[in-house]
Amino acid sequence: MNMKTVVVGMSGGVDSSVTALLLKQQGYRVIGMFMKNWEEKDESGVCQSSLEFADVVRVCDQLEIPYYSVNFVNEYRENVFSHFLREFEQGYTPNPDILCNREIKFKVLLEKALEIGGDFLATGHYCRNRLVDNHWQLLKGVDPGKDQSYFLYTIGQWALSKVLFPIGGMLKSDLRAIAHAHGLATSAKKDSTGICFIGERDFKGFLSGYISGQQGNFETLEGKVVGRHDGISYYTIGQRKGMGIGGAGDAWFVLGKDIGRNVVYVGQGTRHPALYCDELTATEISWVDGQFNETLPFSCTSKVRYRQPDQECVITRIEGDRPHVRFAIPQRAVTPRQSIVFYKGDVCLGGAVIEQPGPSYYEQQRPLPDSVAP
Repeated sequence: MNMKTVVVGMSGGVDSSVTALLLKQQGYRVIGMFMKNWEEKDESGVCQSSLEFADVVRVCDQLEIPYYSVNFVNEYRENVFSHFLREFEQGYTPNPDILCNREIKFKVLLEKALEIGGDFLATGHYCRNRLVDNHWQLLKGVDPGKDQSYFLYTIGQWALSKVLFPIGGMLKSDLRAIAHAHGLATSAKKDSTGICFIGERDFKGFLSGYISGQQGNFETLEGKVVGRHDGISYYTIGQRKGMGIGGAGDAWFVLGKDIGRNVVYVGQGTRHPALYCDELTATEISWVDGQFNETLPFSCTSKVRYRQPDQECVITRIEGDRPHVRFAIPQRAVTPRQSIVFYKGDVCLGGAVIEQPGPSYYEQQRPLPDSVAP
């Protein structure tokens, strides 16, 4: 019997624990692999990765499978974190999880899994893959509240051919029930939130240890100074909290930035017209299929942020790696250097990095329609 070997990327959470359990039940030879990407102790002197690895060990012992720990701290710092810092230093607020999937999980971790004799790498991502006409497709996870295809649009054909997503067809509630039924050590563990190297710590406090924020003004679009900010990198489009601007009237929101002047533009009201636009230009386009074979203009849906409901849009033209996209209804807080990801039904087609939103409804002096995107 030629038993296939699957290396499971295990994080110490319940999703990857159940992934390993399911694969063992399906008859695979399963190996657990813990990936250490970050070396830092918290305020109490505890290294979080050591605690996570201890949970991996407990689960692997329960499942009676071998396990390894691999150190990708240098690769992560060079290929993900350094890029993240450069973007923030320029005043942008990128999402490093997409880069981590491309450069670490589905590159160096996958290569390591194959190097130690694995036939496949499996992860606890809520997404699916399938082979159609000799092309691999990336599909949304069945649980709409947990779908993670947004973060995986850059991984490509080779990786998809070598990866298994055993929990992509499950609801999180069912996964928890399986974990409890089998008494897994991680069955009651809380889901992790936030960026992996920051966790649940104060983001501004973490970032200030690497970037020296230069104070500047909060200004309205009409030029009125309404407060002082601690550094342009600490604020993102659409942000409401943490600005220290009070007073009468509606809540204040971040509307935009003038990086050259070190100014953060703010305005009152969740429906401020400067927060909305119905088109954008993106760059660094990446197609799951490796290329785009559709006729333009091309109608599909997209998300400009994780967990946003799918938005109807049209890719009107593509110039090199720069798609131009027009939406059916205005989009809120479209943010440069975050990603727009394209879909046709459940199939993730690819995505790109947002370069230039707008012009906004404020710039066009157009009234905002009643129907706008969440």
